[in-house]
Amino acid sequence: MDTNFFKKFIEDVTDTFTPVVIDPQNKERYSPIDLSPSNSALLEVDITSPEAFENYINTFLNSKGSTMAYGGYLEKRDLYKRSTYFNQENPDLERNIHLGLDIWCAAGAEIVAPLNGRVHSIKNNTNFGDYGPTIILEHIIDKITFYTLYGHLSLDSLEDIHKGQTIGKGEVFARLGDSSVNGTYAPHLHFQIIKDLEGNEGDYPGVSNTLQIQKFIKNCPDPNLLLKIT
Repeated sequence: MDTNFFKKFIEDVTDTFTPVVIDPQNKERYSPIDLSPSNSALLEVDITSPEAFENYINTFLNSKGSTMAYGGYLEKRDLYKRSTYFNQENPDLERNIHLGLDIWCAAGAEIVAPLNGRVHSIKNNTNFGDYGPTIILEHIIDKITFYTLYGHLSLDSLEDIHKGQTIGKGEVFARLGDSSVNGTYAPHLHFQIIKDLEGNEGDYPGVSNTLQIQKFIKNCPDPNLLLKIT
């Protein structure tokens, strides 16, 4: 499938703001956040500490009068340097380019499906810095199949859900996890659109290196094409 066709298809699937976090559903309370090295404020934050990073997020939200911070698609981040899982010792293989859209908010927030779908797979990805509890939904629209991935969920999100389960648009199917289960991050949802899972179950790369980024750009379009937060 042509990359531009798939991007346009995803954009046309929705025609208005489509949340994946149930509260708030008012996009004026979402504020974009920059977590790239160009954000000098991060130099004062211990990014190895989920508590310190959560304090930074909460301070940012309070300063904006918001309850959600969002962003990160194709954003290069130093956040992943804390974990060997991202190959930070080899500059060519270091995975530090983010492939999804993050929504930073309070742990326990309810996650809703943006579209009708079914559960493709679930998994608790327990590597340090990984997704933690993860759910992937499969969607078929106009005979086109694609997937949405939800990472950094709570452990109990995996208890009452099963492969093949039908999930309706707007239905609550998970909750956001805290740093004790979510890969040791400040609470946030990693939301990613995937054209081809390439045989993966309950997991798919959410961060790329520079060598593979063009492949992933083709397979994982900007999630905001669907969500329309901005």
